[in-house]
Amino acid sequence: MLARDFKPDRLQVSKTLAAAFVEKRIFDRIGLVTFAGEAFSRCPLTIDHEMLRKFLMELECGILEDGTAIGMGLSSAINRLKSSVSKSKVVILLTDGVNNAGYIKPRTASAIAQSFGIKLYTIGVGSTGSAYAPIRRMMDGRYHFGHVEVKIDEDLLQRLAEETGGKYFRATDNESLA
Repeated sequence: MLARDFKPDRLQVSKTLAAAFVEKRIFDRIGLVTFAGEAFSRCPLTIDHEMLRKFLMELECGILEDGTAIGMGLSSAINRLKSSVSKSKVVILLTDGVNNAGYIKPRTASAIAQSFGIKLYTIGVGSTGSAYAPIRRMMDGRYHFGHVEVKIDEDLLQRLAEETGGKYFRATDNESLA
């Protein structure tokens, strides 16, 4: 999420646009799950959108184990939504990678979502080709950047959305993510 094909980077743009999205959903209960190589439920479902926006803006890379555990992120979100009595239950999954971590497969999480009537809207974030992104972390915690191939499992993200009645979107720049 630190790739700089979005300005200033994918994470900052995602946080800003997610906060703007939350602001427009006045009466919706919204929660926040973050994931990398593991998943963490950062904020339970709430109508306290100011607190949620604060949690969003505090997000940073490097806190969770490295990797992309899409199934784990989905499972954590589904766990928060499964007992909700809302007529509409939606998970918006935003990822810039390929599932490569976690012990719950994304398709398993999708089947669980489907059983609870939860729709998955998936967003693949990243330009096509290559992007200037972290290639390793230095001993002092700083990142060393270089050009790397952008890899997003669009087939998987499309399948997850279709299986649950949601939709898939590809965001290749700031404007298309908005």
